Amino acid sequence: MDISLNSVLFAFGLTLFAGLSTGIGSLLGFMSKKFNPKFLAGALGFSAGVMIYVSFIEIFVKARDSLESVLGEKGGYVGTVTAFFAGVALIAIIDKLIPDAENPHEMKIVKTYSEGAHCKISERQTEESARLMRMGIFSALAIAIHNFPEGLATFMSGLSNHTLGISIAAAIAIHNIPEGLAVSAPIYYATKNRKKAFWLSFASGLSEPVGALLGFFILRPFFNDLTFGLVFAAVAGIMVYISIDELLPAAEEYGEHHIAIGGLIAGMIVMAASLLLFA
Repeated sequence: MDISLNSVLFAFGLTLFAGLSTGIGSLLGFMSKKFNPKFLAGALGFSAGVMIYVSFIEIFVKARDSLESVLGEKGGYVGTVTAFFAGVALIAIIDKLIPDAENPHEMKIVKTYSEGAHCKISERQTEESARLMRMGIFSALAIAIHNFPEGLATFMSGLSNHTLGISIAAAIAIHNIPEGLAVSAPIYYATKNRKKAFWLSFASGLSEPVGALLGFFILRPFFNDLTFGLVFAAVAGIMVYISIDELLPAAEEYGEHHIAIGGLIAGMIVMAASLLLFA
């Protein structure tokens, strides 16, 4: 399949935007008096709704169409399902290999940090600034590892369809905000240096565009309907796992159950409407 330079640049720009939104998390923490956790809960639910809906309704279908053109109807469907669950397995393995204390999916520190810049995290967490610094650095590394497949997901979506890419980039950007908080909070409390906390949080998102570029250049020599379909189906699996494992639990932690579910449904409705408008 032919891919234009403009499409590649557009997809990369979306991935860069999504990845660097970790810096927004730091800024929200530093402006915590104006920060409403319930709003973030709704936004995270909204992001999950966008990603789940588009994964099953748009990305999975496109992957299946692409694979069926090469493997036939049954072979294409089997290939799509297999690649989908391979994507789920990939992100689950990455998640499993990262210890809970450094895992961005276990962001126990974020809620406290967002409620006030001067509140204590906990006696255990403030015993040693060195331990807090280590927590922040390892959170940054963990998020960088997680962002590799997310970057590929955003990039591939933007490469396939500009409207789809914008929607996915916005959803990924929303879900990167609390990850940015997870990095900056312990570093700030360890060093009392806002700039250092911000820049390390900001830099942790760089792995997203890096992951997109690496994935693209590795796959580019083999890029055809078969590889596109397999990668796109895996991307759908990755996004569904992220939504269920990370976004929805985080949304409920920040706010109330119905706020999270309301955001989820709203995300699906908006995504459905945008796909209908630009169909």
